[in-house]
Amino acid sequence: MTITLVDRLAIPPSLVPAYAHCERIAREHYENFPVASRLLPAAMRPHVAAVYAFARAADDFADEGTLEPSERYRLLDGWRALLHAPAPAIGGPAADPSDLVFAAVANTRAQCGLDIQLFDDLLSAFRQDVETRRYAEWAGVLDYCRRSANPVGRLVLGIAGHRGAEVERASDALCTALQLANFWQDLGVDFRRGRLYIPAEIYGRRRALETDLTHGVWTEAWAESLAEAVRRTRILFDQGRPVADLVTGRLRFELRVTWLGGRTILDRAAEKGRNPLDARPALTRADLPGLVWQAVRWRA
Repeated sequence: MTITLVDRLAIPPSLVPAYAHCERIAREHYENFPVASRLLPAAMRPHVAAVYAFARAADDFADEGTLEPSERYRLLDGWRALLHAPAPAIGGPAADPSDLVFAAVANTRAQCGLDIQLFDDLLSAFRQDVETRRYAEWAGVLDYCRRSANPVGRLVLGIAGHRGAEVERASDALCTALQLANFWQDLGVDFRRGRLYIPAEIYGRRRALETDLTHGVWTEAWAESLAEAVRRTRILFDQGRPVADLVTGRLRFELRVTWLGGRTILDRAAEKGRNPLDARPALTRADLPGLVWQAVRWRA
């Protein structure tokens, strides 16, 4: 008997409410790239949504609102404790939202054989977000991406049943590239929130001054610094491109569109003459047909 993807990822009836809750969370939050989109195999979508719901809540603990750092750490520590606790029992429409998330996550981990360390890595990155606002070196930014972005790619691969050094290495490169592209896309937004992801080793060589950013002045030194960060990000996109050819089925098409969308964002963030303090490049619905067409014409 052949075990299909649908059979392997089938949702137990008792957990349908838990997964429905996670899918609502995924639908209600804006992202550059659709989470659990129609491009993914239908059997994968609930499991990807469970991962997303777990990460979305933890990210909000670290970033949203006006909580004190101590309260953010408390919430993140509580989320980690729930991750490592036995799966909660759920019943009825009044189930606690966190129980719904962790019931789905526990089932997804078990069905797909997902390493709990990947979830812990995400939480460690969110903890770092609480108070780390600047980076001295590019290596520090990459280490953050290793824990904030790369686990998501590996979890998606695991849900699809793809494992191995080659595909995971390419996935890591793409996920880091996507995270970096998001940083350069949100440079102005992040700076106003107190964060700067271009490391000092890059902008320091060009004698770019943070005081200029504080006053809303985008200088040539900052433009050169961003161009250097973009150049390094392009290399990672190139290293990550093979992941779309190392997977199978509809996931291959999803990853092509994701790669193309990320590169489009990066290209727009790098446009000469654009002031990233004032304008945030984004994908629109009008971009989708072109991305799909390029994905169809993709060459390995």
